[in-house]
Amino acid sequence: MHEFLRDRVTRKLESLSDERVYQVLDYIEFLESKYAERQAPSPTVFQRFAEGAEGLMRAGKVSASTVAETMSLLSKAMGVLGGVAAAGKSVATDLAGGVAGRTKQGTDKGNREQ
Repeated sequence: MHEFLRDRVTRKLESLSDERVYQVLDYIEFLESKYAERQAPSPTVFQRFAEGAEGLMRAGKVSASTVAETMSLLSKAMGVLGGVAAAGKSVATDLAGGVAGRTKQGTDKGNREQ
């Protein structure tokens, strides 16, 4: 899908109520199951969790506005967790680089002493 079509669809969706947007989502999922030309990208662990929670709420007949508010909070939480994961990865990379640097220094020092 090209950028302009994606933007147009987004603008149209923003004018609808949450309940109608969920109907659109249901229809899109139906079309995908019938006519998808390629596999949709796999959701992340966080996305699978959020989609599962959303599905349970919708199946339990929770109001669309409550589902939307809950999903907004989950989205913010996923953003925070994603930031924490990125920070942890950065720290691990820095630590691994420091250990590798020390190991190399020790090897260089040992080679000079011989």
